[in-house]
Amino acid sequence: MQEAVFANNAEWLKGVGNASDVVMSSRVRLARNIAGFPFTTQASRADRAHILEAIRSRILNMKTQSPTRFMWIDLHKVQREDRDLLVERQLMSRQHARGKLSNGQGGLDEPRGVAVLIPDERVSIMVNEEDHIRLQTMKCGLALGTCLQEANAYDDLVEEGIDYAYHPRFGYLTACPTNVGTGLRLSVMLHLPGLKMTGELEKVRRAARDMGLAVRGFYGEGSESPGEFYQISNQTTLGKSDEMLLREMEQDIIPKVVGYERTARKNLLTNRRELLEDQVWRALGTLRYARSMKTEEAMELLSLARLGVICGLIDDTTIERVHTLLLAVQPTHLQRTLGRVLTQQQRRTERADLIRRKLTVSDEPTRDAD
Repeated sequence: MQEAVFANNAEWLKGVGNASDVVMSSRVRLARNIAGFPFTTQASRADRAHILEAIRSRILNMKTQSPTRFMWIDLHKVQREDRDLLVERQLMSRQHARGKLSNGQGGLDEPRGVAVLIPDERVSIMVNEEDHIRLQTMKCGLALGTCLQEANAYDDLVEEGIDYAYHPRFGYLTACPTNVGTGLRLSVMLHLPGLKMTGELEKVRRAARDMGLAVRGFYGEGSESPGEFYQISNQTTLGKSDEMLLREMEQDIIPKVVGYERTARKNLLTNRRELLEDQVWRALGTLRYARSMKTEEAMELLSLARLGVICGLIDDTTIERVHTLLLAVQPTHLQRTLGRVLTQQQRRTERADLIRRKLTVSDEPTRDAD
């Protein structure tokens, strides 16, 4: 399991696509439950085990386009490092990794699983999280429409062998009332360092909340936002169609935020260039010479390096390399790369060493004197 997932580049880190200077990735998530069974928090352990096996069997028997296939992981049977790896790759939630149900019950031995479409990991299906099924699709850049099409296609495949809990008036029935209806959550990962540096970020965050949007950190609900990476998503689905939600997010809300960030960056380059250059080059210097580094510090500095590349201030590295490091510096990925368990201080030392090796520019070869 570990090698198959770790060996491939995550779809959301490619750094291409519409508005990819600001939008790191787009994600569509569908919440579904099996008819005739209580929601996960109310179901017995025997029920949850039965749900797990029914969905596992259905997923592994679905026909996918060659050469893709689903890889299944029983989360209650693998090591913590394997679960953490999947969280770092954005393939499942931290809550699902811990096995904790929303009512506080459950634990690491809770019957639950996740299916990952390989080799590009653009689709994953969590089983026995808050709902029986949480199906998500991810793409780089602003691509919510494409994500929704693919999510619906895989949702149809699952439904061919699973009877969903559905009400003709209320739509899909879900554990959380905010998901009732379409069960659809649209979200984007945004990189907003310009708004932070110009002091306008909090204003944008308040405006998003006023519009009924959720603003979360790098790893979703309950996580922090090192490096000014934010996930923005709709909070309610009842009373709105898929098309309405998609139009609001992809054509109205997100383009406005993208425009604000681009304006902030332009303002920095035009009116506060010295400040921008100072922060970008300080960050790059630290990345290239530091001997010890925490995860959060690495992400903050890589965020500024990404901004520097996009703004044309750094020309000796690439967005792809920065994105690769954003994942590689995470604790579990770092240990998996080195092939051994590390202490906290060892991780900090090895993290700094990895970044130096990836970002150091070799000197030009010296010529012999005439």
